[in-house]
Amino acid sequence: MIAELAHYIDLIAKIVEVIGVLIMFFGLFFAFYRGARSTNGFNHDTYVEVRQIVGKSILLGLEVLIAADIMATVVTEPTLRSILVLGFIVLIRTFLSLSLQVELEGRFPWQSKKSETAAKPNINTNPAE
Repeated sequence: MIAELAHYIDLIAKIVEVIGVLIMFFGLFFAFYRGARSTNGFNHDTYVEVRQIVGKSILLGLEVLIAADIMATVVTEPTLRSILVLGFIVLIRTFLSLSLQVELEGRFPWQSKKSETAAKPNINTNPAE
């Protein structure tokens, strides 16, 4: 019974891994499709949009792969080596996710977003308003 359950959990973890890879794969194609269908041609704004879509799909795919790794460790024998391997994999993928998020948004996740009113100075010359 336990071996059967472990087999199914391992199978589910492999399916989740495939889903994570497919998210990144289709995200890349979707980004290029959006770039090709842009009405303005391939300019800087299109490049930024394609880059944002690719980055977000990679981020989502990495999160799904981390979840699959955690599921896979549930069914493996808990040895120090397997736990260390999982820890290093999660650490590397978390670092990649953090780096991508900083690259895409220009700030760390724990930093607050700059409001548009704080970013733009008040240029109102009429003091009555």
